[in-house]
Amino acid sequence: MTDNALVSIVLCTYNGEQYLRQQLDTLITQTYQNIEIIAVDDCSSDNTYDILQEYAALYPRFHVYRNARNVGFAKNFEIAFGYSKGKLIAFCDQDDLWHPEKIELQVKAIGDNQLIYHDSEFIDENGQRFSYYNSDVVNEEGSHYNYKMSDVYNFYKGNDPEVFLLENCVSGHAIMAQRDLLNHALPFNKDLYHDWWLSYVALNIGTIDFIPKCLVKYRRHAESSTVKEKKEETKGLKLKQDIKWIAHCLKFKGNKNPQFVKQLYDLYNGYTSHFLSLRLWWLLKKNAHKLYYLTKRSQVSQQRDVNRFIWGVKARDFWYKNIKKKPEKVFNI
Repeated sequence: MTDNALVSIVLCTYNGEQYLRQQLDTLITQTYQNIEIIAVDDCSSDNTYDILQEYAALYPRFHVYRNARNVGFAKNFEIAFGYSKGKLIAFCDQDDLWHPEKIELQVKAIGDNQLIYHDSEFIDENGQRFSYYNSDVVNEEGSHYNYKMSDVYNFYKGNDPEVFLLENCVSGHAIMAQRDLLNHALPFNKDLYHDWWLSYVALNIGTIDFIPKCLVKYRRHAESSTVKEKKEETKGLKLKQDIKWIAHCLKFKGNKNPQFVKQLYDLYNGYTSHFLSLRLWWLLKKNAHKLYYLTKRSQVSQQRDVNRFIWGVKARDFWYKNIKKKPEKVFNI
């Protein structure tokens, strides 16, 4: 039972003074009362820590800590968990805006799930509704402009971790997790997304669910939004990241289907040294309904993505070097 359970809102900060007060005001006005706010600052050089102390002096449920040295985002969350006491853990970024009923609705909905998440609306630096164009995604209004997370992703509930081997629809700011999940998921890998990992582990040891309502205004910053890179270079970077991610998933001792994860890893890894990669293409094609479920794209776009794996990296490098006459090695794995 989670009725009236203590919820630890875990907030990690670093040089976040610009938007921090706005976020903190949405935390202290939550309708759910049995909360503690654990804020850990990672050696900010601006006024972030002073702002946190100011709120802690006013609100007894607010607890502030500061690291002796900068440890980075992932490690800072681990440290914050150590200070928390709640049965349920809610993750918090330093620059978003929370709906006043976010915690209350998540507590009611989590049940026996390991993790519950929700939809989020995109806002810009000024707090205004933000949209970005994606030609592969058409939202429910028939537009290619995406205003919320569910415009981009199909949300998933259930217990199949294979759905999360290539994509993810769960953002850290939207997560409320059972405390026990941390016992299985920690420590985090600093080179991989902690929200991806929590979701993957949760699906291996239990179930996840979602609330189809925007409970956070998620701030997108201009410097971290769309960066125009060459299309093939971007694919090469994603390929390397995918291999690293699948390798990390393979190490998890609680895998429901370790044979499938190993097969996917071996074929992805082999893709980097082959001219033809028919076995990987066939595996992706057979399991596209799971591996590509999360991204909202047309079947044509999805099939195009699967089909590019017929040819291995060596073939692609040969093509760009000898036929398109590009001197760089595009897939520099």
